[in-house]
Parts: sequence; structure tokens; C-alpha cells
Amino acid sequence: FIQDKNKLNDLELTNKQKLFINRFLEIQNKYPKKRLLISDVLSSVKLSRSVLDVLLRKKVFEINEITISRVIDQENKVKKINELVDFQQLALAAIKEKFLQKNVCLLHGVTSSGKTEVYMHLIKEQIQAGKQVLYLLPEIALTTQIIKRLKNVFGNQVAVAHSHLNNSERIEIWNCMNQYPSKEVKIFIILGARSALFLPFTNLGLIIVDEEHDTSFKQHQLHPKYHARDASIYLASLHNSKVLLGSATPSIESWFNAKKGKYGLVNMDQRFSYINLPDIKIIDIRKATLKKQMQYQFSNTLVKQMNIELELGKQIILFQNRRGYSPVVSCVDCGFTPHCVQCDVSLTHHKYRNNLSCHYCGYSQVIPNQCPACSSIRFDDKGFGTEQIEESVKDLFPNHIVQRMDYDTTRGKYSYENIISDFENGKTNILIGTQMIAKGLDFDNVSLVGILNADTMLNFSDFRAYERAYQLMSQVAGRAGRKEKKGKVLIQTYDVENDIFCLLRCNDYNTFAKKQILERKRFSYPPMNKLIKVTLKHKNQRKIDDASDYFASLLRASFGSRILGPESPYISRIRNLYYKNILIKIEQSASITSAKNILRVLTNKVLVNNLYRSIRIDIDVDPL
Repeated sequence: FIQDKNKLNDLELTNKQKLFINRFLEIQNKYPKKRLLISDVLSSVKLSRSVLDVLLRKKVFEINEITISRVIDQENKVKKINELVDFQQLALAAIKEKFLQKNVCLLHGVTSSGKTEVYMHLIKEQIQAGKQVLYLLPEIALTTQIIKRLKNVFGNQVAVAHSHLNNSERIEIWNCMNQYPSKEVKIFIILGARSALFLPFTNLGLIIVDEEHDTSFKQHQLHPKYHARDASIYLASLHNSKVLLGSATPSIESWFNAKKGKYGLVNMDQRFSYINLPDIKIIDIRKATLKKQMQYQFSNTLVKQMNIELELGKQIILFQNRRGYSPVVSCVDCGFTPHCVQCDVSLTHHKYRNNLSCHYCGYSQVIPNQCPACSSIRFDDKGFGTEQIEESVKDLFPNHIVQRMDYDTTRGKYSYENIISDFENGKTNILIGTQMIAKGLDFDNVSLVGILNADTMLNFSDFRAYERAYQLMSQVAGRAGRKEKKGKVLIQTYDVENDIFCLLRCNDYNTFAKKQILERKRFSYPPMNKLIKVTLKHKNQRKIDDASDYFASLLRASFGSRILGPESPYISRIRNLYYKNILIKIEQSASITSAKNILRVLTNKVLVNNLYRSIRIDIDVDPL
């Protein structure tokens, strides 16, 4: 802006132009050091762009172009890092000591023990040494809270990288990493999901893998198939840096490696502020159903406790690891169930969309008005998902705000942030969600967690089913009572005698892990053996049967009794492709490189055969 009044007086200005200048000067006096954007100026002076264009031609104003980052905050208001309490200081010192001997360390800390605070002190030391830090999280949802905490301490030295960024934002982060170190770009911390591993690091000092047990770290659908936890250990070896694995419920593999001495191990057995772990109560819904003591999907015990907590002004989390309204819709008269036309799976009812959807291929159809088998018009929902829970809770507690957090409600770019922010600020009283709400989120006012049907996690045909169930229930239970007072956790189940609930109530992860190790040793599963899954796919069922039998015979000639299958999986057809699985169990002492070479040769032998040339073969090491 021209400050010389004589020059301004020499110009012929209209009343609108004079008004523009006067209003601009008012804004400039109010914010003397702030850069003013053209859009902000126009909205403040309430005049059109054409008035500004004339003043630009008369050289009353000048426009300076500056580059504003899409991914890095320009403001750098930082707070002092929090001091660690005594047991956190001991853990930090132990981690540093372990790093002198090992390149990988496992931090096993109970929920709300303050693992993130320990991470931040380690990050500060790396930045002071001029090193970069990669902070990996399993879900984009978790970055919403963690990024605020990191930026409060480290300001614009933090950048976020995940799949919800658009192409321009991804390119900017890539370019910033390539320019490191420079005076203009000072990104030291990259916070992201598993894809952040592939950014061009030049001076990497530390990789933190938070919630390292989480299955989201495994890329199992698209190629390349990799586990971010294992890939981060390899990446650290390339940069001669350290890896810190953190979890309240470590994966059995990481726990076994730590106990065996391959990794360092540090424990934090106390919660921050020394608040006790939540009380866990098991509710027998078999008896409650027989005695007609159920209200919708809730036992009377759970409903009464929810009323108590809401009257005290507390918040509640309800966990159901199944989205949609109900997993199955069937005819009351003949039992007909609509199935996907491309997959061997029943269609899930989504009431808010008023359709039936396949969660594997995306196929959807409207709910039929009458049964195609018997012409009946009576349909019934079997089972329940988060959508039905939300409807039931709104009926039971009409005066309270309820939100749902699952894949259906978090498809928008800022959906995660909005839902978490509303709950964090007390705008939401009850949050219903899938496993998204079980992963490291920190809410001060949550006093009650309800797990509505634990059996759906336990009764699953997978050798890791109990491990995942324990991890999920323990993690979601850890959201309760993180501040002020002890929380409560109510778990509804038909199988109250199951040992897993006793171990959960005692928070005895070590005993649980030892039992799992014994079981896996007995049946030669990881971490005792390496597991390789070979999946064959084809649209013709007979051809896939013949090809899988032929491939299995070739594998048995080389691997002998280590081969299991071929077998059809639980869902044997997806997107009109039939599936057959072959499992290979290889001893830890055996050479995995030799096994890969043999697999490569035998796979080529199958594919060069004219009969099986169109077969698709996928190989996945240690599938999840």
C-alpha cells in the first residue's frame, strides 16, 4: 500500500475507491504484522474485486505472492514439553540403555501409562541431534489427536502423511523430504500410516511404531504385501537408526522376540497419575435373555450403569466390531437370505442407505418387497451392527447426543477429526464404534465402556482370533477412567466361563501370551514357525480345483509334510473369482530365502502350463 498521502491526493479516486482504502487501513491498524489474503480483505471491506483491480492499476496497492504450505502449519506457537513422572523417567532411561545393545526395543505399557509422553522426549533428543523421526500409527483416525499433541511441542517441524491426502499434498511432502535439510524446510517428524515408510528419508534417527500389534499395519490386499512393523525394522537397518515398538497389548511375535532377547523390553505397569485400571465386569447375556432382562441389545445391568454415568455428566463408549444395521436379513417364513451375486457371502443390511451391501466387492441392491422364494413379505434382521446399536441407544436415551464412528461415517476427509473433536469437547455423550475407537484415543471424561458381544471376536476360524480378541477388548477397555477416577467396563457374552475374561479382568497379558505361545508351539504356528499362504484365484471352479491340486503336489515334493491344503477359505468366492489356499509352515531355523526360491520356480512351472496360464497366484508371508 502507498503510504505517501501526497501521491494519493494527486490521484483521481472515486468514492468507492476511497472507501476501500479507508477500510483497508482500519484492518491494517488492527493487524499490523499479519499478512492479509486478498479473499480476507475483500470479505472485510465488503466491496467487489473490480474496485481493487482499479487501485492495483493506479499502483495504490501491490500484491505479493507467497507460497503457503498445504500440509505444514505456518504458525509456530509451541509449549514446553511436559515433565515425566518417576516411572516414565525410569522407562525412558531403560529404553536408552536398551538402544545401546539392541536396535529394536519393545515398550510394553498399560493403557494410559503415558507412552506418548515418553515418545516425545525421545523425539526431542533426536531433533536436537539433527535427526529425522518417523512416527507410525495404524489408523488415520489416531493422527487427529496425536498431531495436536506433537504440534503443541514441536510446531511446524511436524508433517502428516497418509492415504487421505490428495495428490498435491503428497507431492509437497515428498518435495519437502527431498529438500531436507534446508533453511526453508525444517520437517523433522513425519507422522503417518504405513505408507509413510516410503518417503525419501535422508537422516533418519528413530522410528516409533505405536500400537505395533494392530493388524492395520499389514498391507494384505494390494501389492506389495508388507507389514509396516517389520518393514520399519528393515528401513532402520538401512539408516543405522533405532526402532521403538509401543503397545499395551503387544503382538505375540514381538513379545516372544523381546522375551527371547532379540529385542529390548521395557515395561510400564502403572497408569499416569497412578489411577487404577478400570473394573471389568462380565455379563452373562444367555441368562439375561432367558429371564427377559434384555432391552434391545443391552442387558439391564448395562442400561442402569449407563443411566448412572450420564446423570453424573460422564461420557460412554459402546464397542461393536461389526458395521451396518444387521449382517443377515432373512425371510421369516422360508429362511431365504439374500446373497451377493459376485461373492459367497450374505448381504449386510444398511438401514440409513435402505439397501443390502456386500462388504467384499461393494455390490448393493434394494431390500426386496417380497421373498423371491416364497413371496412372503415378512423379513427379519439377524444379528446387529453399529447402525442398529445407534438406533437402539437413541430410543433408550433420547435426551443425549449419540454419534457413530465406523467406515460408513468416516469416509469424508475430515470425518474422523469432526467425530473425535465433538466427543473430546463434550458435544457427544455416547460414542458407538468399531475397532476404530479401540486404538490409542485419549478421552478425559469417559467413565464407562460397554462391549456388546464379545463372542463375535472369539468364535472365528483363525489361530490369531484369541490374540485379536484380547487386544481389542483390552484396548477399548483402556479408554475408560483415564483421568480423575477409576473407570468401568461391562462385557456382554454368552460364554462367561472362557479363560480370556479372567485374564482380562486381572490385566494379565503375560499369562495370556505364554498360553498362546504353548498352543502355537504345539501346532507349529508363528512365531515358532514361518507361515506362507499361497492363494490361487480363477473364475472357473473346476480349473481352480485342478490347478491347486497340481500346485500342492509340486510343493509337497519339495516341502513334504510342511504343506497344508489346498482348502477353500470360509468365503470361497469374491468378485466372481474362486479361491483356494495352500499353507506352508517353515521352521524358524530353515532358510526362508531357499523357500522363496523354490516357490518362485514352482509358481513359474504352474503358470507356463497351458492349462493353468490364466490362474492368478498370490503369495503372502505371515498373513494376518
